[in-house]
Amino acid sequence: MTDLSVWLPRVVEAIRLGNARFGTFDPDPSLAVGDDVVEGAVARLTDRLADTYPFFHPRYVGQMLKPPHPAAVLGYTAAMLLNPNNHALDGGPATSQLEREVVARLAAMLGVDPFLGHLTSSGTIANLEALWVAREERPGTAVAYSADAHYTHARMCQVIGVPGVAVPTDAAGRMDVEALAAILADGSVGTVVATLGTTGLGALDPVDEIVDVARAHGVRVHVDAAYGGFFALVADDSEDGVPAAPFAAVARADSVVIDPHKHGLQPYGCGAVLFADPAVARHYLHDSPYTYFTSDDLHLGEISLECSRAGAAAAALWLTLEVVPLTGDGLGRALRAGLRGARTWHGLLAGSDVLVPFQRPELDIVTYLPRRSAMSEIDARTAHLAFAAADAPPAEQVHVAQYAVTPAALTARGHEVVVDRDSARICRSVVMKPESAAIVPELHARLESLLR
Repeated sequence: MTDLSVWLPRVVEAIRLGNARFGTFDPDPSLAVGDDVVEGAVARLTDRLADTYPFFHPRYVGQMLKPPHPAAVLGYTAAMLLNPNNHALDGGPATSQLEREVVARLAAMLGVDPFLGHLTSSGTIANLEALWVAREERPGTAVAYSADAHYTHARMCQVIGVPGVAVPTDAAGRMDVEALAAILADGSVGTVVATLGTTGLGALDPVDEIVDVARAHGVRVHVDAAYGGFFALVADDSEDGVPAAPFAAVARADSVVIDPHKHGLQPYGCGAVLFADPAVARHYLHDSPYTYFTSDDLHLGEISLECSRAGAAAAALWLTLEVVPLTGDGLGRALRAGLRGARTWHGLLAGSDVLVPFQRPELDIVTYLPRRSAMSEIDARTAHLAFAAADAPPAEQVHVAQYAVTPAALTARGHEVVVDRDSARICRSVVMKPESAAIVPELHARLESLLR
């Protein structure tokens, strides 16, 4: 792995030499700070940062967190020292071009051609833009999304002032297409959001079927692939891949969102939104009396709801994709490792006498629960397991997350339960670091031991 202690000084020096072309000047003393002051402040900061969880470690399989690739750190640092703003070409000429290139690579990976798109500061903002354009394209209509979709869709519907409709899910956490068809029948819905990789379960909505139903009713389709979008690289129906059909159907959708700061190895925040019809740029039209004069070419701020955006994010993604390309043999290898790890864990859970899988994982998210009959017992044992696993010396900790389920959700998946409460927590583990996949048997054994 790239040693940042070697490469970061080289990046800093390269930027320093580049800046020297413009001549030297005397820094104003108002911001001068002595090394002793910095040393003390840095020591205090690193002490404060010790209050964290080991997101970098393979034994951390809790939330969707992992460190950025070293190339992303180098790219971000290099551009951050220049602090470009990708709102306008004169704010970030180099990084604006880098952004165009990486967005084109994302579009090619997802099969969106032609396209209009850009990076965003998060998946939330990317989804906001997609739903805002959808509102402009289908004024006066509602937006439908899976009941298991990310809560951002209900929230963004409130922000843009349109009704949101939750579509029931099937026993695998996917949007129920028959239920969707019934909802679309009255013509009140103008846009359907299909999710490729729900953040709770990693479920893949049947995008191909959803597009067919939506088109039959004259409805737009937006695909939220914030979490699962990069699995398009391994969407080949193979034993260590994922189903091809839902990913192939993205090319038929009206818009799609993907988060490079998840499986794209980037630091927070880096999202992206793509539209299949470049003509939607008309909805972004605005006037600014002090920008957009340096070039007649399209400025990224002219197709974005955000104004200032870090050009460093584009540089980080560009450099990462230069060394870890968007191919099956590039980034795809790490994705397949996570899939193998999740499926191995599912098999171990199926054979366990103290744990049981909640459902079969479609991506790299594993859900499971203690073998108990009452909802209250499941909840209590899950809480015990999650906290006991983390309450150990640092070198022995295992970090897992929790997920709330209803009695109906458990029953739909074949779990017989005594309903003595309305919901219960179960365990949820995200095997998104390839190193985690290698120690899945060890992680599983540790959790089993805590329940015996």
